[in-house]
Amino acid sequence: MSKSYIAIDWGSTNLRAWLYLNGELADTQYSEAGVTRLGGRTAQQVFLDVVAPWRQHEVPVIMAGMVGSNAGWVSVPYLPCPTRLTDLAGRLTRVEQAAPLAAWIIPGISITSADNNNVMRGEETQLLGAYRAHPAPLFLMPGTHCKWVRIADGVIDDFRTIMTGELHHLLIKQSLIGVGLTEQQPNPAVFQQGLEQGFAESHILRCLFETRAAHVLGKLDKSAVSEWLSGLLIGNEVAQMQRGWNICGGETITIIGNPTLAARYQQALKYAGLNYRLLDGDASFQAGIRSIVNELE
Repeated sequence: MSKSYIAIDWGSTNLRAWLYLNGELADTQYSEAGVTRLGGRTAQQVFLDVVAPWRQHEVPVIMAGMVGSNAGWVSVPYLPCPTRLTDLAGRLTRVEQAAPLAAWIIPGISITSADNNNVMRGEETQLLGAYRAHPAPLFLMPGTHCKWVRIADGVIDDFRTIMTGELHHLLIKQSLIGVGLTEQQPNPAVFQQGLEQGFAESHILRCLFETRAAHVLGKLDKSAVSEWLSGLLIGNEVAQMQRGWNICGGETITIIGNPTLAARYQQALKYAGLNYRLLDGDASFQAGIRSIVNELE
């Protein structure tokens, strides 16, 4: 396989595609047609529309994300943990409906144990790229469903998913907490206060209604409820993972993600006394795809 290829990150809510020619980025495409938002089209139709401007190059396509889920285009089996990251290149699934282009989907990763049933799709590609650049034992991937991943000698041996981002959205948009709020505004001081509360609480369920009561009683500015709740949830997430995984101050946590969301986790890790480094999520994804392309040559 040449170093000319198309990389596609196809998630639930959007699709991003990159065309590489002779190893250099030549063009990009963005679509809101995630696998749950196809707008009446089939996945095959969306795919062909996205790659149409690049068809003349006749390059292979490597895809990752929810496109390989049971809600996506082709259901691609998970690789069970423990999984070596370098095994990904040898376990791709060919998409016959992509013809005349040659296209493959990268498998997700699963774990099943007495106390943990978990899956990931898309993050494994970021992890591959990140680990190639900066081998480390502990990774944190902020997002709607935040991932915490432990890697030993290139093998994923454990990971957890925390639904912090989705829970924040649901509580603000669909629960009593969000009723009667004004437009939400950035408020770093309130985020820090929520963060500290999240660390102090072993169980934060009682804090959720108290968040509602606080803004009703005028103790919490109605424009800063989102910031308070974000701090509360992220603080508690980091505190729980620090305790559950016995993460000590000597370990460095590698964060993979966009700088804006990562900044909130950096603040939480700093408060916890933990070391961290930040890697860009898109750059890690691209490095992971390149690694797989190189393995297939």
